[in-house]
Amino acid sequence: MSRIAALLGKELADLRQNPSVFVPAIVTALASLTLPFFVAIVVPAISGERLSDSSDFEIALELYRSQPGMRDLDPETAIQAWIFQQFLILLLLTPVAGSMSVAAYSVIGEKQARTLDPLLATPIRTYELLAAKVLGSLVPWLALTLGWLALYLGATMLVGGPGAYRVLLSGRSLAIVFVLGPLAALAALQLAVCVSSRVNDARSAQQIGALIILPIAGLLVAQVTGSVILSST
Repeated sequence: MSRIAALLGKELADLRQNPSVFVPAIVTALASLTLPFFVAIVVPAISGERLSDSSDFEIALELYRSQPGMRDLDPETAIQAWIFQQFLILLLLTPVAGSMSVAAYSVIGEKQARTLDPLLATPIRTYELLAAKVLGSLVPWLALTLGWLALYLGATMLVGGPGAYRVLLSGRSLAIVFVLGPLAALAALQLAVCVSSRVNDARSAQQIGALIILPIAGLLVAQVTGSVILSST
């Protein structure tokens, strides 16, 4: 663990010296953060049609009326809560995509800087090196995710309907944030680091590692369209 901690400190120090690697993740996350509010708040205000008057959200209204704790919400707020929860998965996947560039470059960067051979000459084991590389990408992801979640919750409380923010504090939402999100990030970042050790192009490693995101994105689309209804279990 001491060797992993030492390598992790080196990875984080390298990231502090090159903060520009987080710019794509921050820009994409900000765009993802505004999207649910555009759908739930801006579009009804521009069109003059309430969400509860649209037949497109009948599934959402029926779903939330059947859940305990949501029955006391008015129809408009219930649909807003449904939209905010659906986009929660997208908000979690955005930092994963940003951290993917860090993971993909982790070993390739060592090759290009010609520091990999001296590193491998030390007593460190392969799994220790890979663990430090994965953690070096996962720790920034956790920080970004908690930051986006705080902003998302605050914005929901500020502009959402009365009680809409409670959906982000439900067991289902917390499972998405603290179980599904970290597991998806861990799987994607591990894959990107392993691919990074086998190829010489960071973009190839990033693209291959991003494949883990596609099934989760597919579930998001299927759930929003009503094709699949995912319970907490």
